[in-house]
Amino acid sequence: MKITDNVYALDSTKGAYAYIILGKEIILVDTGLKWQGKGILKELAAMNIKLEDIKHIVLTHHDLDHVGNAVMLQKLTGAKLWAGSKDIPYIKGYKTRPGIKRVFSFFNRVEKPEEIYAYNENAKIGDIQVIPTPGHTPGHVCILYKDILFVGDLVKSKKGKIEPYPNMNWDEALLKKSIKNISSVPFKWVCPAHGAPVRREDKWERMC
Repeated sequence: MKITDNVYALDSTKGAYAYIILGKEIILVDTGLKWQGKGILKELAAMNIKLEDIKHIVLTHHDLDHVGNAVMLQKLTGAKLWAGSKDIPYIKGYKTRPGIKRVFSFFNRVEKPEEIYAYNENAKIGDIQVIPTPGHTPGHVCILYKDILFVGDLVKSKKGKIEPYPNMNWDEALLKKSIKNISSVPFKWVCPAHGAPVRREDKWERMC
């Protein structure tokens, strides 16, 4: 699904969208569920994107529907894999995901990366900016590319509207604070993992 000339939502990951940015460097945002891996590879090939041209894989947070193909894609592309420092222990398996996520992790095990880089404060990778937005998970981030904000599970969209992510949040109050803090960031597109990308217009302000 084309968002702008340089940004696409991968249709193979519908339901837990991953995105590809064809910027200064090619960057993949999140990696979908593990059984979506073959579809991702097929779709990238259809877009004439060579795997070795993907330089960075940036994760918004540690949930299984975002890290499902991280190791596989890291190995095939040679890209650097990035995540928030507070989420890395969950991705590498040093910490157990809380609540029902612990059960999901047991029945849907994903390979743990050997090498993963933590975002620096106010990190810029290629031509994206990484913005800490804790709440859904401790190390959740949003990714800003030009006028497009990739929001992970900070918010979801439904029928053209956006709302705070409704369940399995690590800290509800902190999530709401992160949503409010983001309102001062200029962007035109909201690209969530769950729900279709939508134009911002006044939707963010109405949600706050």
